[in-house]
Amino acid sequence: MWYVYIIRSVASPEQEYTGATENLKQRMADHNAGKSSHTAKYAPWEILWYSAFPDKLKALAFEKYLKSHSGRAFTKKRLIGSV
Repeated sequence: MWYVYIIRSVASPEQEYTGATENLKQRMADHNAGKSSHTAKYAPWEILWYSAFPDKLKALAFEKYLKSHSGRAFTKKRLIGSV
């Protein structure tokens, strides 16, 4: 399985990050350990939302959509709302 996820910085709640991974538990540990240059300065992170996909291509396509303008609007309205 592949996972698409949205995380939010605990220290800076206005910072969110969307990603995809095959191992969500390890990826969260990496984000919180500062191993990702995109998320290191806003650690620690908490998971807001995630979804499992049967294969990598479907997960990456959905991740790409969530990072688009319409995907960000969908995320705010349907996935995380006022979380």
